Amino acid sequence: VLRGHETEAVIHYAADALVGESMENPAKYYRNNVMGGLSLLEGMVGAEVSKMVFSSTCATYGVPGTVPIDEDCPQNPVNPYGHSKLTFEGMLSWFAKIHGITPVIFRYFNAAGASARFGEDHRIETHLIPNVLFVAQGKRDMIEVFGTEYETPDGSAVRDYVHVCDLAAVHRQAVEQEGSGAFNLGTGRGHSVWEVIEACRRVTGHGIPVVEGDRRVGDPPVLVAASEKAAAVFDWAPATDLEEMVRSAWKWHEAHPDGYGD
Repeated sequence: VLRGHETEAVIHYAADALVGESMENPAKYYRNNVMGGLSLLEGMVGAEVSKMVFSSTCATYGVPGTVPIDEDCPQNPVNPYGHSKLTFEGMLSWFAKIHGITPVIFRYFNAAGASARFGEDHRIETHLIPNVLFVAQGKRDMIEVFGTEYETPDGSAVRDYVHVCDLAAVHRQAVEQEGSGAFNLGTGRGHSVWEVIEACRRVTGHGIPVVEGDRRVGDPPVLVAASEKAAAVFDWAPATDLEEMVRSAWKWHEAHPDGYGD
Protein backbone atom coordinates (compact mmCIF):
# COMPACT_ATOMS: atom_id res chain seq x y z
CA VAL A 1 0.00 0.00 0.00
CA LEU A 2 2.73 2.49 0.94
CA ARG A 3 4.73 1.82 -2.22
CA GLY A 4 1.67 1.94 -4.46
CA HIS A 5 0.78 5.47 -3.43
CA GLU A 6 4.25 7.08 -3.37
CA THR A 7 3.68 7.89 0.30
CA GLU A 8 5.73 10.73 1.78
CA ALA A 9 4.42 10.63 5.35
CA VAL A 10 2.24 8.49 7.61
CA ILE A 11 -0.12 9.88 10.25
CA HIS A 12 -0.46 7.04 12.76
CA TYR A 13 -3.75 7.43 14.64
CA ALA A 14 -4.69 3.76 15.08
CA ALA A 15 -4.72 2.43 18.65
CA ASP A 16 -6.78 0.96 21.43
CA ALA A 17 -7.30 3.72 23.96
CA LEU A 18 -9.37 2.65 26.97
CA VAL A 19 -7.43 3.00 30.20
CA GLY A 20 -9.71 0.69 32.19
CA GLU A 21 -9.65 -2.00 29.53
CA SER A 22 -5.86 -1.82 29.40
CA MET A 23 -5.76 -2.69 33.10
CA GLU A 24 -7.89 -5.78 32.44
CA ASN A 25 -6.35 -6.87 29.13
CA PRO A 26 -2.83 -5.44 28.82
CA ALA A 27 -1.85 -7.97 26.14
CA LYS A 28 -4.35 -6.39 23.73
CA TYR A 29 -2.69 -3.00 24.17
CA TYR A 30 0.86 -4.22 23.65
CA ARG A 31 -0.23 -6.36 20.70
CA ASN A 32 -2.11 -3.61 18.89
CA ASN A 33 -0.41 -0.41 19.99
CA VAL A 34 3.16 -1.70 20.04
CA MET A 35 3.40 -4.71 17.73
CA GLY A 36 0.92 -3.26 15.25
CA GLY A 37 2.95 -0.06 15.20
CA LEU A 38 6.14 -2.04 14.66
CA SER A 39 4.64 -3.62 11.55
CA LEU A 40 3.82 -0.15 10.27
CA LEU A 41 7.37 1.08 10.90
CA GLU A 42 8.81 -1.91 9.05
CA GLY A 43 6.51 -1.16 6.13
CA MET A 44 7.65 2.46 6.11
CA VAL A 45 11.30 1.42 6.01
CA GLY A 46 10.62 -0.97 3.12
CA ALA A 47 8.75 1.71 1.17
CA GLU A 48 11.25 4.46 2.07
CA VAL A 49 8.62 6.65 3.74
CA SER A 50 10.48 9.43 5.51
CA LYS A 51 8.11 10.88 8.14
CA MET A 52 5.68 9.63 10.79
CA VAL A 53 3.26 11.83 12.73
CA PHE A 54 2.28 9.73 15.75
CA SER A 55 -0.75 10.20 17.99
CA SER A 56 0.56 9.70 21.51
CA THR A 57 -1.03 10.80 24.77
CA CYS A 58 -0.53 12.75 27.98
CA ALA A 59 -1.10 9.38 29.70
CA THR A 60 2.62 8.76 29.14
CA TYR A 61 3.29 11.30 31.93
CA GLY A 62 1.28 9.43 34.56
CA VAL A 63 0.81 11.64 37.63
CA PRO A 64 2.94 14.71 36.87
CA GLY A 65 4.93 16.51 39.52
CA THR A 66 4.35 19.94 38.00
CA VAL A 67 1.55 21.67 36.07
CA PRO A 68 1.38 22.84 33.34
CA ILE A 69 3.15 19.87 31.81
CA ASP A 70 5.90 20.47 29.29
CA GLU A 71 7.64 17.92 27.10
CA ASP A 72 10.52 17.51 29.56
CA CYS A 73 8.24 16.29 32.34
CA PRO A 74 9.24 12.75 33.41
CA GLN A 75 7.19 10.06 31.69
CA ASN A 76 5.94 7.53 34.23
CA PRO A 77 2.70 5.99 32.91
CA VAL A 78 0.44 4.33 35.47
CA ASN A 79 -1.48 2.01 33.14
CA PRO A 80 -0.71 -0.28 30.17
CA TYR A 81 -2.37 2.11 27.72
CA GLY A 82 0.02 4.93 28.59
CA HIS A 83 2.95 2.52 28.72
CA SER A 84 2.12 1.09 25.30
CA LYS A 85 2.19 4.59 23.82
CA LEU A 86 5.46 5.39 25.56
CA THR A 87 6.94 2.13 24.32
CA PHE A 88 6.05 3.02 20.75
CA GLU A 89 7.51 6.51 21.21
CA GLY A 90 10.81 4.82 22.07
CA MET A 91 10.61 2.49 19.09
CA LEU A 92 9.91 5.39 16.74
CA SER A 93 12.88 7.31 18.14
CA TRP A 94 15.19 4.36 17.43
CA PHE A 95 13.83 3.94 13.90
CA ALA A 96 14.48 7.65 13.41
CA LYS A 97 18.12 7.26 14.45
CA ILE A 98 18.75 4.06 12.48
CA HIS A 99 16.52 4.44 9.42
CA GLY A 100 16.19 8.21 9.09
CA ILE A 101 12.43 8.45 9.67
CA THR A 102 11.48 11.95 10.83
CA PRO A 103 9.44 11.52 14.04
CA VAL A 104 6.68 13.92 15.06
CA ILE A 105 5.14 12.74 18.34
CA PHE A 106 1.95 14.50 19.41
CA ARG A 107 0.92 13.96 23.02
CA TYR A 108 -2.78 14.77 23.08
CA PHE A 109 -4.46 16.02 26.17
CA ASN A 110 -8.29 15.67 26.22
CA ALA A 111 -9.54 15.67 22.63
CA ALA A 112 -13.15 16.86 22.47
CA GLY A 113 -15.85 18.18 20.19
CA ALA A 114 -16.88 17.21 16.68
CA SER A 115 -16.85 18.39 13.09
CA ALA A 116 -20.00 18.60 10.97
CA ARG A 117 -19.43 15.06 9.69
CA PHE A 118 -17.54 13.25 12.41
CA GLY A 119 -18.12 12.86 16.14
CA GLU A 120 -17.44 10.52 19.05
CA ASP A 121 -19.10 7.10 18.86
CA HIS A 122 -16.98 4.74 20.93
CA ARG A 123 -18.00 1.15 21.55
CA ILE A 124 -17.55 1.85 25.25
CA GLU A 125 -17.85 5.57 25.93
CA THR A 126 -15.50 6.76 28.66
CA HIS A 127 -15.08 10.43 27.73
CA LEU A 128 -16.77 13.00 29.93
CA ILE A 129 -18.41 15.32 27.40
CA PRO A 130 -20.29 12.67 25.36
CA ASN A 131 -21.38 10.92 28.55
CA VAL A 132 -22.80 14.17 29.94
CA LEU A 133 -24.57 14.77 26.61
CA PHE A 134 -26.03 11.27 26.80
CA VAL A 135 -27.74 12.38 30.02
CA ALA A 136 -29.18 15.40 28.20
CA GLN A 137 -30.45 13.05 25.48
CA GLY A 138 -32.06 10.72 28.00
CA LYS A 139 -29.69 7.85 27.24
CA ARG A 140 -28.28 7.94 30.77
CA ASP A 141 -30.01 8.77 34.02
CA MET A 142 -27.17 10.80 35.50
CA ILE A 143 -23.47 11.52 35.34
CA GLU A 144 -21.11 10.45 38.10
CA VAL A 145 -18.42 12.85 39.27
CA PHE A 146 -15.45 10.76 40.33
CA GLY A 147 -13.94 12.69 43.22
CA THR A 148 -15.13 15.97 44.72
CA GLU A 149 -12.33 16.63 47.22
CA TYR A 150 -9.34 17.24 44.97
CA GLU A 151 -7.16 20.23 45.75
CA THR A 152 -8.74 22.21 42.92
CA PRO A 153 -11.00 25.28 43.06
CA ASP A 154 -14.26 23.28 43.05
CA GLY A 155 -12.94 19.91 44.27
CA SER A 156 -13.28 18.05 40.97
CA ALA A 157 -10.53 16.97 38.59
CA VAL A 158 -9.24 19.48 36.04
CA ARG A 159 -8.38 18.59 32.46
CA ASP A 160 -7.18 20.40 29.32
CA TYR A 161 -9.76 19.97 26.54
CA VAL A 162 -8.71 20.59 22.93
CA HIS A 163 -11.00 20.53 19.89
CA VAL A 164 -10.50 17.77 17.35
CA CYS A 165 -10.47 20.27 14.47
CA ASP A 166 -7.62 22.17 16.14
CA LEU A 167 -5.79 18.85 16.46
CA ALA A 168 -6.44 18.04 12.80
CA ALA A 169 -4.98 21.37 11.75
CA VAL A 170 -1.65 20.80 13.50
CA HIS A 171 -1.35 17.31 11.99
CA ARG A 172 -1.60 18.82 8.53
CA GLN A 173 0.98 21.44 9.44
CA ALA A 174 3.31 18.72 10.75
CA VAL A 175 3.16 16.88 7.42
CA GLU A 176 3.69 20.00 5.33
CA GLN A 177 6.30 21.79 7.47
CA GLU A 178 9.71 21.03 8.89
CA GLY A 179 9.98 20.02 12.51
CA SER A 180 10.43 16.88 14.58
CA GLY A 181 10.37 15.66 18.15
CA ALA A 182 7.69 15.41 20.82
CA PHE A 183 4.98 18.03 21.29
CA ASN A 184 2.18 18.47 23.81
CA LEU A 185 -1.17 19.40 22.30
CA GLY A 186 -3.57 21.23 24.58
CA THR A 187 -4.95 24.71 25.06
CA GLY A 188 -3.09 25.45 28.28
CA ARG A 189 -6.45 26.12 29.97
CA GLY A 190 -7.86 23.64 32.48
CA HIS A 191 -11.55 23.00 33.10
CA SER A 192 -13.01 21.05 35.99
CA VAL A 193 -15.60 18.30 35.74
CA TRP A 194 -18.19 20.66 37.23
CA GLU A 195 -17.33 23.32 34.64
CA VAL A 196 -17.85 20.80 31.83
CA ILE A 197 -21.23 19.78 33.27
CA GLU A 198 -22.31 23.43 33.54
CA ALA A 199 -21.22 24.08 29.94
CA CYS A 200 -23.31 21.10 28.82
CA ARG A 201 -26.31 22.44 30.73
CA ARG A 202 -25.99 25.84 29.06
CA VAL A 203 -25.56 24.44 25.55
CA THR A 204 -28.30 21.79 25.71
CA GLY A 205 -30.80 23.61 27.89
CA HIS A 206 -31.25 20.41 29.89
CA GLY A 207 -30.69 19.73 33.55
CA ILE A 208 -27.94 17.18 34.14
CA PRO A 209 -28.53 15.07 37.27
CA VAL A 210 -25.27 14.33 39.06
CA VAL A 211 -24.17 11.76 41.61
CA GLU A 212 -20.93 12.29 43.52
CA GLY A 213 -18.62 9.29 43.63
CA ASP A 214 -15.19 8.39 44.92
CA ARG A 215 -12.07 9.41 43.04
CA ARG A 216 -10.59 6.76 40.78
CA VAL A 217 -7.21 5.27 41.63
CA GLY A 218 -4.46 6.91 39.60
CA ASP A 219 -6.50 9.93 38.46
CA PRO A 220 -4.31 13.06 38.75
CA PRO A 221 -6.03 16.15 40.17
CA VAL A 222 -4.87 18.38 37.29
CA LEU A 223 -3.61 17.72 33.76
CA VAL A 224 -2.93 20.87 31.76
CA ALA A 225 -0.56 21.16 28.81
CA ALA A 226 2.24 23.56 28.12
CA SER A 227 2.03 23.66 24.31
CA GLU A 228 4.41 26.51 23.52
CA LYS A 229 6.72 24.16 21.65
CA ALA A 230 4.02 23.18 19.14
CA ALA A 231 3.06 26.84 18.81
CA ALA A 232 6.64 27.83 18.03
CA VAL A 233 7.48 25.02 15.60
CA PHE A 234 4.16 24.69 13.75
CA ASP A 235 2.66 28.14 14.34
CA TRP A 236 -0.25 26.37 16.04
CA ALA A 237 -2.81 28.15 18.18
CA PRO A 238 -5.92 26.17 19.22
CA ALA A 239 -8.85 28.53 18.76
CA THR A 240 -11.88 26.67 20.16
CA ASP A 241 -13.11 27.28 23.71
CA LEU A 242 -14.87 24.74 25.92
CA GLU A 243 -18.40 25.93 25.19
CA GLU A 244 -17.87 25.68 21.43
CA MET A 245 -16.40 22.18 21.86
CA VAL A 246 -19.54 21.15 23.73
CA ARG A 247 -21.78 22.88 21.17
CA SER A 248 -20.15 21.07 18.25
CA ALA A 249 -20.42 17.73 20.05
CA TRP A 250 -24.08 18.35 20.95
CA LYS A 251 -24.92 19.28 17.36
CA TRP A 252 -23.36 16.03 16.13
CA HIS A 253 -25.06 13.85 18.73
CA GLU A 254 -28.42 15.49 18.01
CA ALA A 255 -27.97 14.78 14.30
CA HIS A 256 -26.75 11.22 14.97
CA PRO A 257 -28.71 9.91 17.99
CA ASP A 258 -27.55 6.37 17.23
CA GLY A 259 -23.99 7.39 16.37
CA TYR A 260 -22.68 6.01 13.11
CA GLY A 261 -25.52 3.48 13.16
CA ASP A 262 -27.87 6.16 11.76
